[in-house]
Amino acid sequence: MPKEIVIKNLQQLKDRGLISAEESGDLQKVADKFSVSITPSIIRNLELDSDSALYNQYVPSSEELVISEDDLNDPIGDDAYTPVKGITHRYPDRLLFKPIHTCAVYCRFCFRREKVGRSDQALSSSEIEEAISYIRNNKEVWEVILSGGDPLVMSPGKISKIFSELEKIDHVKVIRIHTRVPLVAPEKVNGKLLQSLKTDKALFVVIHCNSSEELNEDVCQSLKLLVNNGIPLLSQSVLLKNVNDDPVLLEKLFRKLVENRVKPYYLHHADKAEGTSHFRTSIAEGREYMAELRGKVSGICQPAYVLDIPGGKGKVPIGPGYLQKISEGYLVSDWTGCEHIYKD
Repeated sequence: MPKEIVIKNLQQLKDRGLISAEESGDLQKVADKFSVSITPSIIRNLELDSDSALYNQYVPSSEELVISEDDLNDPIGDDAYTPVKGITHRYPDRLLFKPIHTCAVYCRFCFRREKVGRSDQALSSSEIEEAISYIRNNKEVWEVILSGGDPLVMSPGKISKIFSELEKIDHVKVIRIHTRVPLVAPEKVNGKLLQSLKTDKALFVVIHCNSSEELNEDVCQSLKLLVNNGIPLLSQSVLLKNVNDDPVLLEKLFRKLVENRVKPYYLHHADKAEGTSHFRTSIAEGREYMAELRGKVSGICQPAYVLDIPGGKGKVPIGPGYLQKISEGYLVSDWTGCEHIYKD
């Protein structure tokens, strides 16, 4: 199979030796329910090491067929905050604009896994116009977050058109893009894409990266191109079993991101998407990992550990606490665990 082919079915995974013939029968039910797509860049890395954080993130597993009692079809409550197709408006000053619901790869833990990969979810030209009209008519919207799907799988021309329309809206001051493309298809970060991202608005690109294994030479070069073209980079990660559920692995990830001029922004507690319970840790574990990082790594290496409350109630920080009210004032714990009294 030529290297440039994107794997989109189980037969191709079997042909590349990434799943066995026995597994492919069980996994067909997974592929029938949840989209499969793995880029050549990821495939090349998987063939070097098929027992890795990358493998667990992208290759389907029969564990996805296990639906636990608290799994949710819409785990973060997008549907209730969708005034028009392609818009999720949960907070007053910012909203998600989702022009496309396809991705270069499909993460096995995705919280929108019921929708991504479905052609009927992509916005038509008229629906994009309606979404932009909604943004134009809601003057409290200060920040537009392009999400999906992955907005950077769109053609540079389509991205340019969207940027051009957002440029005309005076109350929109910030554009944010959430993407996996620089990590899973780094070759797409080229001159045409960079040109399409030119804007006088404040622009931030937030990459989704869960393991230092993802930050290979090609990926780091794509990040360098973005930063050197004046685009600030942030990252969001998800705390995942058998991927990064260890403070040593998290430290390695966050250090490598910062070394590549990417500020760790969020560490998400895994959402309760259907068939993803095998990825979820406990909140207690996550708090413990974050506490272990405090003091060991620079503050710029430490993201906010957050929970997206089911039902669309928004993100809240759930990291470890260091302050407790007492009669004398406050009891404060330092990064080593020693306690001190602080009088307000």
